Amino acid sequence: MSVEMPKKTVGKTGNRVVAAVCLAFFTGMIGMAYAAVPLYKMFCQATGYGGTTQRVERQYAGRVLDREVTVRFDANIAGVPWEFQPVQRSMTMKIGQTVQAHYQATNKFNRPVTGRATFNVQPELAGPYFNKVECFCFTDTTLKPGETLDMPVLFYVDPDIVNVPELKDIKTITLSYTMFPVEKNKPVASSEPAKGKSKTVSDTEGNLGG
Repeated sequence: MSVEMPKKTVGKTGNRVVAAVCLAFFTGMIGMAYAAVPLYKMFCQATGYGGTTQRVERQYAGRVLDREVTVRFDANIAGVPWEFQPVQRSMTMKIGQTVQAHYQATNKFNRPVTGRATFNVQPELAGPYFNKVECFCFTDTTLKPGETLDMPVLFYVDPDIVNVPELKDIKTITLSYTMFPVEKNKPVASSEPAKGKSKTVSDTEGNLGG
């Protein structure tokens, strides 16, 4: 003799199963979303996709060409109360030559602020050939109120860039940084910035002398 479960019990059990499946799916989607950001960043750094520069361990290229390229430097801020700009707007070097450029940041806020820089180059095709050996963008930077910091970047342009048909005659590359706030508790953008704060430092053709 079989015993039938009450319909209400069956209904409750079914609802719990559906809820558990939905919760697992939702949790999985959130995890994938968070994982996608670092994975995408790693993909860009490995391939140069989207103008992302390469990070390399060796400090020098295998050869230096008797050809020059001019690198222009651009700086922007997004929600961080800093003044942030390149010390030098551009420099010209041999392709394959390792050089060092400098950026400078000043905290205009009345408390310590941590920032993180993202970067890319233009034209985008040059990304895989723009190799950074050392860069402030590899780590977060914390500045005390009013503190100014010199932020160097050591790089070279891979000589193989001249083997790319679209880049063989390249004369100028733009290295661009955007500084974002890194806040655990409260976004800097929601706080009142210090007076005289510069919203952005952009390089126009006029600023660069181009």
